[in-house]
Amino acid sequence: MSELHPNIPLNSDNAQYIEVFLDSLYLEQGLSENTLSAYRSDLEKFARFIQQTSKQTLLEVQSELIESYLAHRHDLGLKARSTARAISALKRFYLFFVREKRIASTPLLNIAQPKTTQSLPKTLTEQEVEALLDAPDLDDAMGLRDKAMLELLYATGLRVTELVGLRMEQINLRQAVVLVKGKGGKERLVPMGEEALHYIEQFLKVGRPDMVKHATDFVFPSKRGTGMTRQTFWHRIKHYAILAQVMSPLSPHTLRHAFATHLLNHGADLRVVQMMLGHSDLSTTQIYTHVASERLKSLHQQHHPRA
Repeated sequence: MSELHPNIPLNSDNAQYIEVFLDSLYLEQGLSENTLSAYRSDLEKFARFIQQTSKQTLLEVQSELIESYLAHRHDLGLKARSTARAISALKRFYLFFVREKRIASTPLLNIAQPKTTQSLPKTLTEQEVEALLDAPDLDDAMGLRDKAMLELLYATGLRVTELVGLRMEQINLRQAVVLVKGKGGKERLVPMGEEALHYIEQFLKVGRPDMVKHATDFVFPSKRGTGMTRQTFWHRIKHYAILAQVMSPLSPHTLRHAFATHLLNHGADLRVVQMMLGHSDLSTTQIYTHVASERLKSLHQQHHPRA
């Protein structure tokens, strides 16, 4: 069997178990559509694997079949980080059905997570950020919108999904703050800074009225006057990176990473950065201290006479 998840339909039992679990995640914890989609993908891949290799349903699986699945993933050359995520999804799935008293115990009790190397987030220098933020054409309504979005993204560290989903009632221009609705329905107040405030005010006054064809409360509408997708804004970032001749690797979260790293480089407190990013666990934020320290090492080696 060469493919991990061939295009075969799930049997009715497995499909129902996955739906019940996902419904519980949505109703009890308010997880985002992206997170739920990732869980669904991992669970359906495993369900299709067991349908090909055994007659068991998801709730009949024993640890031996889990181990066979992990070995199969290894044979396919899948990354340890991807497998670790799949194991996390399966653990959560089976613990849910243990709590529901549908199974006596989880088949993953003795299954260890594969060791993964922690990759540092890709970021930009302050000069590269400046070049990127200066790339949009401010004489154009769409360019003014993009300028305001890039400035806000860098000033606040918002996730791209949080940025494109921003509604008018979430911004307070008088106090220069944004009420961000993040993962799991958690809310946080983030200051937007003078530059972002200036360009948002400009866009709302000059650019947005030209773009909005129908009533909408999205702060940053698409050229059709409706909500913008993450993919559209990602394409806009790549477009401006080309104009600005920014050659560093980019991701949709590049400016979020730059926001956190540059704050720490300038002496910001880690817990303040944690709150602004909306991280529930400080350990998630601590990866940026590694990025900042790598930058300091580089500067030391470049400029210190005894480096």
